[in-house]
Amino acid sequence: MNEHKKPFRPVRDPFVVQDATGVAIRDRLKDLTPQDDKVLRLVGTHLGSLAATDLALYSRAGFERTNQTWATRKQDVTAQSSSRWAGAVTKGTHDQYALARRGQFAYRDKLTDGIRMLGHRLSLPIGEKGTKGRPGGYRSQAEWFRKSRRLHILKARLAAVQEDIATGRVHVVRGGKRLANNRHNLAAAELTKTGWRERWEAARWFLSADGESGKRFGNETIRVAPDGEVSIKLPKPLQHLANSPRGRYVLTSRIAFQHRGQEWADRIAHNRAVAYEIHYDVAKDRWYLTASWKRPVVQAIGLDAARAGGLIGVDTNADHFAAYRLDAHGNPVGDPQRFWYDLTGNADHRDAQLRHALSQLLRWATRTGVTAIAVEDLDFSDGKTRERFGRKKRFRQLIHGIPTSKVKARLVNMAAEHGLALVAVDPAYTSKWGAEHWKTPLTSSKRAMTRHDAAGIAIGRRALGHPIRRRTKPPRHHQSDGGGHRTFQADRGTRGREELRRTRNGTSPQRVATGRAVTAGNQRAQHRSGHAAEHGFWQQDSLPLSF
Repeated sequence: MNEHKKPFRPVRDPFVVQDATGVAIRDRLKDLTPQDDKVLRLVGTHLGSLAATDLALYSRAGFERTNQTWATRKQDVTAQSSSRWAGAVTKGTHDQYALARRGQFAYRDKLTDGIRMLGHRLSLPIGEKGTKGRPGGYRSQAEWFRKSRRLHILKARLAAVQEDIATGRVHVVRGGKRLANNRHNLAAAELTKTGWRERWEAARWFLSADGESGKRFGNETIRVAPDGEVSIKLPKPLQHLANSPRGRYVLTSRIAFQHRGQEWADRIAHNRAVAYEIHYDVAKDRWYLTASWKRPVVQAIGLDAARAGGLIGVDTNADHFAAYRLDAHGNPVGDPQRFWYDLTGNADHRDAQLRHALSQLLRWATRTGVTAIAVEDLDFSDGKTRERFGRKKRFRQLIHGIPTSKVKARLVNMAAEHGLALVAVDPAYTSKWGAEHWKTPLTSSKRAMTRHDAAGIAIGRRALGHPIRRRTKPPRHHQSDGGGHRTFQADRGTRGREELRRTRNGTSPQRVATGRAVTAGNQRAQHRSGHAAEHGFWQQDSLPLSF
């Protein structure tokens, strides 16, 4: 074996993805009066200020946080709002801190990968070519110098992040870091100073409340009645604005959830917890209310049950999903399907494009009658760094353009609604082996195959437990000797199943001279008098048979 040949990395077994348990629905708050708009803005501004103060105290405390410090913080917020608002504010602080903490670890890993790759490339001579999987040295002395400076910058950033991780401190911008940076370049963001200020204030509001099981309609802070009436428990400094008993303000708008409305109605009828969040869209000048709750965890179906009726293998790309249907034996059925999307433009447009493509994919899967969809368990966490691919800007953009995290989040939820299981497989070599074994055989004058379509077949076969490699085809039925002996069609666990079958004299069919039959050298295999034929005994009769 060649010592320099890169070994294959181990392939993880496929598994069925657990269904998501969270549910969220949204409806617009229509026909609000000026007084309603004023009250919502005042409540959001007041609670947003309390949330910002609480988050600053919590993040600066580091690891010096105990139950006593949490109780003290909650008491301070309760004095300026209510006990339930204080619970929602402190819980939101804890969730935001945990999210920022996970981001710290991810940023540290990204910096570590970049530093390791820079150190490797800087250690190589200038102009040295890379090998498969390992980049080479830099092309010029100037590029080497610039990368050496970047190495020092990344090391300084890594030291700062490691210090924050060691002390438990996080850096969070309420309202969003991107929106904060837009203030320094309003022209590029196509915003005015007044428009930016309005968006900044709205992003820092706090108008969300967790539900409570056993309480009336599942939430005491923001309550939505079965008839759609929305009422809010006002904080103590704003209770003089109440228009209902016990310091509550009832909005004139009525909510009517069209999507999952019956499920929501069943929950509030039994006083089960429902969380609500009120959001203001500055660009559209509209108010929205979002309801969310958790479903009980349901055990996912087994892998064998998901494979029973065949499945659809889906290859995720930067601009489309390439899908192919396979039966339970791993055989492709029909023609490849492609579902396109455009991930340019703003976030709302990209999200809508992705949801539309996934909806088309799931509707087609439902029509075919399969029970599962197979996708790659993609991450690319170690392949996105600019230090690895350097000047290959288009390839880096391609890797970044593949919506791996969004596909995971969207597809799990949407597939569960269609009654389809989701099988995740290891993405190792699926594109390479799929193109090698399936692209050419399935290409015809009426079917155009791409390497992405072939990758979908490879993903599906791996999810079904079959090898990606195809069985070699049998010889021509009328030229068994000329076409070579039939290859093994043994079980996939049999050793040597892809090799050619040996002849009776132990020679390989490839070693027989061109134009001669495979059994030409075996005299006992010929159809001659007194000799055993290849498939039995034969002897010339003395007289022809007559009837």
